[in-house]
Amino acid sequence: MPRKVLIVDDEPNIVVSLQFLMKKAGFDTAVARDGDEALTEVERFRPDLVLLDVMMPRRDGYEVCQQLRDSGWTDLKIVMLTAKGRESEVTKGLALGADAYVTKPFSTSELVDTVTRLLTGGG
Repeated sequence: MPRKVLIVDDEPNIVVSLQFLMKKAGFDTAVARDGDEALTEVERFRPDLVLLDVMMPRRDGYEVCQQLRDSGWTDLKIVMLTAKGRESEVTKGLALGADAYVTKPFSTSELVDTVTRLLTGGG
C-alpha cells in the first residue's frame, strides 16, 4: 500500500507541483489549503507525512505542527516547507516537532529524497 503524503500550502502553483512530485514518487496525496483544513485532513486522510507550509491563513505551520504533536501524532513525519529560512525559524520548526525543514525554492530531487528517507526509516 502506498505511503500517504498530505500537502498543506495555500499557493495553488506549489500545491500542483508538489502533488505531481509526490505522485510521481509513488505516494498517495491529499491537499489542505490552510492550517485548520490541515488538522481536519490529518484526521480524515491519516497521512504518513505532512509537507507543511509555514505562512498560511487561519493557522500558520508552526501552530499546526505544535497542535499535531500535542494531539499525540508522534509517529507522523512533518516536513516544514517555507521561504523563511533564517536559522531562528528553522530552530523553531524543529523545536516544535518538525522532522525536517526545507526552504523554498527547493530542489525537487532533494525534497523527494527527504520524504523518501523519512518514510523508509532512514532518518
